[in-house]
Amino acid sequence: MAKTGINAESLSRELIREIGSGVFKPVYLLMGDEPYYPDRVCDAILENAVEEDARDFDQFVFYGADTDAETVITAARGYSMFGGRVLVVLKEAQLMKDVEKLAFYCEKPLDSTVLVICLHGASVDKRKALYKSVTKIGAVLESPAIRDYELPDWIQRYYASLGLQIDPQAARLLAESTGADLARIASETDKLRKNLPEGAAAVSVEDVEKNVGVSREFSIFELTKALSFRNRTDALRIASHLGTSARFAMPMAASALFTHFYRILRYEALLEKGGSPDPGEKARALGVNPYFFREYDTAVRNYPLRKAMAAVSLLCEYDYKGKGGGIGPDTPPGEILIELVTKLLNI
Repeated sequence: MAKTGINAESLSRELIREIGSGVFKPVYLLMGDEPYYPDRVCDAILENAVEEDARDFDQFVFYGADTDAETVITAARGYSMFGGRVLVVLKEAQLMKDVEKLAFYCEKPLDSTVLVICLHGASVDKRKALYKSVTKIGAVLESPAIRDYELPDWIQRYYASLGLQIDPQAARLLAESTGADLARIASETDKLRKNLPEGAAAVSVEDVEKNVGVSREFSIFELTKALSFRNRTDALRIASHLGTSARFAMPMAASALFTHFYRILRYEALLEKGGSPDPGEKARALGVNPYFFREYDTAVRNYPLRKAMAAVSLLCEYDYKGKGGGIGPDTPPGEILIELVTKLLNI
């Protein structure tokens, strides 16, 4: 029976452990907006389900745009040439027009077949038969998109799983560089690890700067820090540099700044309850590493409730502008950022 109610990170780890030990479900439904975990589970199945010398005969990989349910079901109902296991993998299943018809097979799957249904950046309708049938006899892994503000913590957990400790600022810098793309984070990490000294157990900001090609000095999180401390010179200098970067995107910048000022609001709401919150309560409210508490302690003094609310309102306005609303088509994104930062400093 499918395991539900477990987050994608934990469930993928459990499924990969089972697969590595030779325990397989008859059907896997791997889906969600974030493809990293579904891809990892699918790769583990491809590596372990069928012996390498039997793959030409007992392993079938189809793509949704080029196949149909009847073809997939026919392969799944076949038997191994060597009396072993048959593996049928359907990739990009969201592109197969009759994907729901696979529910007929899932009602009575063969014990000797492993069927893997992978949707890339999409999910099946949970009200329909396919999802319901797989939950009864197989494994469903749904991987939601990770939010930008969750990335630094995810990076720290990921590095810990590799036996590495990454500096909180380095995690934020890597998150800013890659965006919410877990596969890219893993890829950049692989490159970074190859360049670490042998036996190194810690990753610094300098390591990320050197190996990922991003500068801490001119980053969004340095901009938020300058705003927290109301350092006008640094804030405008960083904004000017960011705005001229080839990779700069105003919507991403507005989103990061919104998250920052929303955290300030949440912290102020916590302080309104009275007294000084303990570190655990503060961490839950802010959703940041304790390393950054000092910055937020300063930010709430520089942006008391009314000013923080004005900042959030301003950021909603500039998020709209950053997406092309209410401005001329030729307005440079960097110009919009400088205008926004100037207004935030003047609140």
